[in-house]
Amino acid sequence: MESIGDPREGPSTERAFETKPIPPWPEQVTARAVAASLALGVALSGIMMNLVFTSGIIPSLNISAALLGFFLLKAWTGLLGQLGVPHRPFTRQENAVVQTCVVACASMTYSGGFGSYLLAMDRKTAEKTSTATIPDANISEPTLGRTMAFFFLISFVGLLAIVPMRKTMIIRHRLTFPSGSATAHLINSFHCPHGVMQAKKQVSLVVRSCLGSLLWSIFQWFYTGGPNCGFTAFPMFGLPAYNRGFYINMNGTYVGVGMISPYLINISMLVGSIISWGIMWPYLQSKKGIWYDANLQETSLKGLNGYKVFGAIAMILGDGILQLVVISLRTIHTMRRHQAAAAETMRSFSDVDSMPRPVLSFDDRRRTQVFLREHIPSTFAIGGYVVLAALSSLAVPLIFRQVRFYHVAAAYAFAPLLAFCNAYGTGVAETNFSAQYNKLVILLFASWIGARGGGVVGSLVICGVVSTVVSTASDFMSDFKTGYLTLTSPRATLVSQVIGTALGCVVNPVVFNVFHHFYESNPDKGYQAPLAKVYRAIAVLGTGDHELPQNCLGIGVAFFVLALTVSAARELAVHNKWPAQHYIPSVTGMAVSFLLVPAVSIDMCVGSLILYAWNSMDKEAAQVFAPVLASGLICGDGLFSIPYALLSRYDVTPPICIKFIGRVQNQMLDEYMQKAAAR
Repeated sequence: MESIGDPREGPSTERAFETKPIPPWPEQVTARAVAASLALGVALSGIMMNLVFTSGIIPSLNISAALLGFFLLKAWTGLLGQLGVPHRPFTRQENAVVQTCVVACASMTYSGGFGSYLLAMDRKTAEKTSTATIPDANISEPTLGRTMAFFFLISFVGLLAIVPMRKTMIIRHRLTFPSGSATAHLINSFHCPHGVMQAKKQVSLVVRSCLGSLLWSIFQWFYTGGPNCGFTAFPMFGLPAYNRGFYINMNGTYVGVGMISPYLINISMLVGSIISWGIMWPYLQSKKGIWYDANLQETSLKGLNGYKVFGAIAMILGDGILQLVVISLRTIHTMRRHQAAAAETMRSFSDVDSMPRPVLSFDDRRRTQVFLREHIPSTFAIGGYVVLAALSSLAVPLIFRQVRFYHVAAAYAFAPLLAFCNAYGTGVAETNFSAQYNKLVILLFASWIGARGGGVVGSLVICGVVSTVVSTASDFMSDFKTGYLTLTSPRATLVSQVIGTALGCVVNPVVFNVFHHFYESNPDKGYQAPLAKVYRAIAVLGTGDHELPQNCLGIGVAFFVLALTVSAARELAVHNKWPAQHYIPSVTGMAVSFLLVPAVSIDMCVGSLILYAWNSMDKEAAQVFAPVLASGLICGDGLFSIPYALLSRYDVTPPICIKFIGRVQNQMLDEYMQKAAAR
């Protein structure tokens, strides 16, 4: 929330907080903040685990974590106030600490590969993607103890990789980090006196939408007492389209994600669903018995599923390679431009007084002063990285025999470069390319280790090592930006990130254990886990130990060329600001839909339609409350995911089955029932 300061400097946020003292960093990381972070971390980790096992599409957690953290601690301090118990006031710095801690815990669900590379190691995923005998070296079951030990070894290294660059990115280049900045503005508005009423409305909306989504999920469950039963698949477009996956699900998670995701991604997924599920897969099904064996399992990569998986991989790799080239060139250009600007506006990182005062606003001077006041030595960060990387290089091969210490050491040698590039891209335009880096790492190390040496599992392990460094770097730098804009101490940000990471190393493996048991013991009701199939297939492809179905390679090359063409056209349109840029689909969005039932993209488009209608009626209210409504829908549906997994694990069947059938089938059913009654 902004207030008017010096007219020559424009609106100022920090003048509204000028009379409030800034607590020292040990008082920003409070016991109640850690307790709230633990509660929210468990809840959001369960929600995110449900997402990575179903669609693999992950929304930003920053705003949801900040909002829920504000709600919990505000309610707690309000209760203490009513009881007359003395307590410290709830500050925006403490709110930022909770947000950082919760995001560090819950985002590990994605960066830790619980629905991708970790799940791709197990026997169930291997059997879903192959009918041949699988060597034990290329199988590794993710047990609870092994998973915890692995993440405690690799998760903290990435925190230190990017710390030395915080001044360069936040102060010198003044990168925006859109999600971090948006979260900071939200926190500032919560704690500004003028923003209290708006915060109450947002909290009320997220609670009501969360409760509504939870009740809707429970209601849907009661009518799924058999295969293809329930309101989870409503044949809005007719039964022929329903049989190909085109139906409305009205899943709170997908509708909420659709409200948060850009219109372009949602429409691109729908386009990809039409091309693949509407045209390509029916055509390839007609080639069953000609191009591939008709008796193969549906999940075998030697059958129809092989065309799906390798087609998606080809498009993702094509888009990723082009994007990496573009972002590298863009990053070099931006860095040169910022260095030239910084040379004129700032002469030193460490001495705030040496900065030209006329150039910086009151807010910038205040925030820079606080950000630089508490120093984190670069020698500590670099030395800590080397020590933790060496420890990990020695210990990880003891957990996974498929890798050697030099494989892990080589990964840690080049991971900081990828981390810097990814963090810089995230800071400039919220472009996180960690998934693209992961796939290239898998291909590289799978070919290095080889199939006989367990290259499938080994490359997935190295992918995890690199992924935690690269993903953590961009998330951590975004949290530094939030801390910078809320006057939160960098030391408090670092400590809260460490606490959140430690919580994530315990919470996520436990939650994963529940979902993984459900994934293995319920093959008919199991989650789709599309990313696990993709990562496994890339690793198998990298080892060169897989036989593709007929014409699969040619179709994959065609998809690869299509991806390069569409991506290049989009980049060219964006660079030249052509109107066509708004109508060129996202290649990655199209590719993801190859592996997901079209109902997912349809539900996400429903979310976009709701947001579009809301913007048309009241754009200002939509900007303020739409992300809140979306967060509530996602949280409510996600909260039911763990009870649903437990109910399925113990074979608890709902009491009612509602099924949609055609008129002819209904007549046949009526006749059968009449004959049965006559007997």
